[in-house]
Amino acid sequence: MRLRTLLVISAVFVLAASVTANASDSEEEFVNRYLKKIEKKHTKKLTWISGYFAVNRINRENDYNRFATAETMNFTDATIPWLGEAKMFGLDFGLIFSRRFAWSLSAEYWLKIGSTLEGSYYYEPTGAYIENPSSEVSLYGASTGLQYYFYNPPTLSGELNGVALRAGAGVGFYKAQWEVWQDYQNLNLATSLTEATDAKFGDQAIGFSFGFGADFPTRVWNLVLGLDFQYLYLNFDNVAWYNDWDQEIIATYTGDSEGRVDLGLSGFKGKVELKHFFSW
Repeated sequence: MRLRTLLVISAVFVLAASVTANASDSEEEFVNRYLKKIEKKHTKKLTWISGYFAVNRINRENDYNRFATAETMNFTDATIPWLGEAKMFGLDFGLIFSRRFAWSLSAEYWLKIGSTLEGSYYYEPTGAYIENPSSEVSLYGASTGLQYYFYNPPTLSGELNGVALRAGAGVGFYKAQWEVWQDYQNLNLATSLTEATDAKFGDQAIGFSFGFGADFPTRVWNLVLGLDFQYLYLNFDNVAWYNDWDQEIIATYTGDSEGRVDLGLSGFKGKVELKHFFSW
């Protein structure tokens, strides 16, 4: 009887030990499978951040240049210059979401374009001298875009094996303000009369760009030199300010609404940037 009891107890201990060992093995396998799933889900991502400088050669055929020509005739011994080149600085953040496609987000500030004349000039519309007449446009905006690396895209580690070539397009939102000398004869569209006050016109617009670019590895602090050539379509077609009675005031180069001045800033744009890739 005692022998039988000992055999039963021994069998129970052996069975318990076997179950415990199997449970331990199963738990270890479960943890390993879970870790492998995490490794599969966490694929490397490649991003970049860059600072850039760009120059936009504004198309010469625009309303502002017609305005400058007309106002030059109203001054004695003064010339209001045309808009030529616009210079800008910006910051760019990007994400390469597949081997060849990238998305970017940018913030941009344009240096003032236009001119300020030094000295005192006789202005015929008011019959008075104007000190340091100024006509300047300030502008800032944000944009987003897609790029396609059609030659030698960067690796997931952020390295370039040589020159990388890409094409891209973008869309942005921009705000502009145009300040004109205080004695400028604005046109009130509600009354068809002139108003020589305020003269701070503003507008906002959607801009579009498309073009080509290249990235060059510099081997200096892992920086990449980027060069872009684009066409920027950016036209402000509701440039105005509003008085206390919410009447719309515009600039004109003909003296009536037919010669309304809109800010056409479209043109070819060259861009130079220093870029750093991050892999995570």
